Amino acid sequence: MTNVTTDERRNFSRIPFHAQAHIHAEKGELHLNCGVLDVSLNGILISKPDGWRGHLTDKYQIDLLLENAQLVIKMSAAVAHIDDGAIGFTCKNIDLESISHLKRLVELNLGDETLLHRELASLIQ
Repeated sequence: MTNVTTDERRNFSRIPFHAQAHIHAEKGELHLNCGVLDVSLNGILISKPDGWRGHLTDKYQIDLLLENAQLVIKMSAAVAHIDDGAIGFTCKNIDLESISHLKRLVELNLGDETLLHRELASLIQ
């Protein structure tokens, strides 16, 4: 049996990023000003909010607030994993303007244009 860690399987670099996000559940649950731990081109890791009732694969709208909420990256996402203190979401749908902002955010923090292009190609496939 092969023992592959999550980082070895990961196709997208996680960028530590401290910001706030609003999480809106399809079933009505709402969590405002949740702490963002990191982002990637394919998802986001958020500190588990008080009163969290979500489950794996539940669908949410996530608004990542940047520049004092003057800029918002909006994505539809599904819960990929839930830990004691954090929730990982996989991006399922994102509009062109939001992916452009997210790409720029990752580009500025990644520091490796070759890696960025490889991740963008992986995102398209």
